Amino acid sequence: MVSRMPVPAAPPPAAPAGSPLSAAYARLAEVFPGLAVTSVSGGLPDGPGWTCARELAEGGPAAHTLTAAVAAQVTADHGRQPRPDVAAALALHRYTWPACLLFTVPWFVARRVPRLAVTDVAFDAAAGRMAVSARSFACLPGDPAAALPGARVLPDEAALRDELRAAVAEHLGPILTGFGPRLRRGPRALWGMATDEITEGLWRIGQLLGEEERAAAELSALLPGGTTPYAGGAAFRELTAPIGTDEPSPTVTRTRDRLTCCRFYTISPADACTTCPRTCDADRIRRLVSAA
Repeated sequence: MVSRMPVPAAPPPAAPAGSPLSAAYARLAEVFPGLAVTSVSGGLPDGPGWTCARELAEGGPAAHTLTAAVAAQVTADHGRQPRPDVAAALALHRYTWPACLLFTVPWFVARRVPRLAVTDVAFDAAAGRMAVSARSFACLPGDPAAALPGARVLPDEAALRDELRAAVAEHLGPILTGFGPRLRRGPRALWGMATDEITEGLWRIGQLLGEEERAAAELSALLPGGTTPYAGGAAFRELTAPIGTDEPSPTVTRTRDRLTCCRFYTISPADACTTCPRTCDADRIRRLVSAA
């Protein structure tokens, strides 16, 4: 799926001193400057451009506005207006892909998992900004942040993975319910989309951090399949392709098959994502080698 997060137009508000999430979000911004996430205390920003995630979950004007904006962008970029259900799927992706990073990045870089309801997150899609006000966070024994207000110490990595799955499900559940009628997809397909967003978001950030191997391994442990409400698992696999003309040498690249199709192929088949279930391995290899 094609992700387009613009560079923030203005600096985000300052994070409170001692925020257990700010260092992880700063690291995210270093490698992915198209998304600025700020941990705030007190109220969320509500000025021009800002929308509370709760409004998306309601499935009303905010969901319509985001869908219309995405449809207009796709039409301008590709000269073809998307179907309403395709525009809605891309709009849902526009929110859920970065929203999953609010949870997975602190877990990956700091072993901390925030609890963020839809009332705890605001976003400015046009500027690529998000703000969070965490109610609490989970961490492991020995974490210096364990003494901070709102900390919950869990016994081990398995418990922290359980917490991460639960925290993301708590946040995404209302969003999926609000968007479901627009996408014309049932609960299993919607939770398959959630599995894809968690996996492919952190996978991409892991690549940018130079830690793709660890990201893939930890995602495989996080989403092995059979972890309700998520449908399917990370399910990475490897492709081997020859490179060179005189003495070809094999190169191994990682891929996976998305559990759900975003239907972007209905707009621009040549730009369909390399993990699209409609994209054959030969085409994936060609495109990945070309990009490398």
